[in-house]
Amino acid sequence: MNRPSPAADPHAQIPATLVPTQGWHTLHVYWRWDRAALAAMSVETRARGRREFLEALDPAGADAPARLQTGIVAGHKGDFSAMLMDPDPLKIDAVLQRLAASGLGPAIVPTYSFVSISEISEYVPTVEQYSARLVAEGDPIGTPVHAAKLKAYEQRLPIMNRQRLTPDFPDWPVMCFYPMNKKRKVGENWFLLPFSERNRLMAEHARSGMHFMGKVSQLITVGVGIEDWEWGVTLWGRNPEFLTEIVYRMRYDEASARYAEFGPFYTSFVAGAERILEHCRIV
Repeated sequence: MNRPSPAADPHAQIPATLVPTQGWHTLHVYWRWDRAALAAMSVETRARGRREFLEALDPAGADAPARLQTGIVAGHKGDFSAMLMDPDPLKIDAVLQRLAASGLGPAIVPTYSFVSISEISEYVPTVEQYSARLVAEGDPIGTPVHAAKLKAYEQRLPIMNRQRLTPDFPDWPVMCFYPMNKKRKVGENWFLLPFSERNRLMAEHARSGMHFMGKVSQLITVGVGIEDWEWGVTLWGRNPEFLTEIVYRMRYDEASARYAEFGPFYTSFVAGAERILEHCRIV
């Protein structure tokens, strides 16, 4: 098979790397404890494993990924969880390998994971698009109201985009994660809608979410091409009831009610590694 020479290959200068051009690799992972395996361990092995567990899940550790948050899982879907983000996916996976190789490793059983990458959605309006939206909503160019709103958005956009790509995790007590797709059914095919219509529907969806500012923080990551589901939705709440309220309200938006398909929901109560061991009675 003849291959083009590097000089003839238009993509030859694109670096081959695992690091995204923008955004970070993201992993949600859930585990349960194998109590029989724990019971079979010696006291020394469990003591060593405990130290290694705390080191592997220390967000301030020398080998920790850029973001690491752990939690206690609600219900039977697992016992504890972690959300990890970093430019290097192998740095994320190294955390999993350290846990598996630890003294407690034989008793740590994965139950679910979701691999994705943080992104800026195509539906996030540019400054120019936001200006056009203001005009469409009744604030003409040249008016003080239009100018003030546009300036505020222009100042806010870089901060919002940074939070979409390299977010700081809120120090709130509860986190919920679920995967989702957009439908491809006859008469309900999201990908056959014109961009203008998809953009309108997503703008409506975003306005619903704005009612929960200060109560819920959201991160959307993309799994298209690397996972079974197209997107992952992470919600942090100041109170668990806010997660119920926002999902319930936003499901009435047409973008959700007509075009969205949802996977399993995983809820975690944010807690450090020490608290996880204490709560799960791993002594």
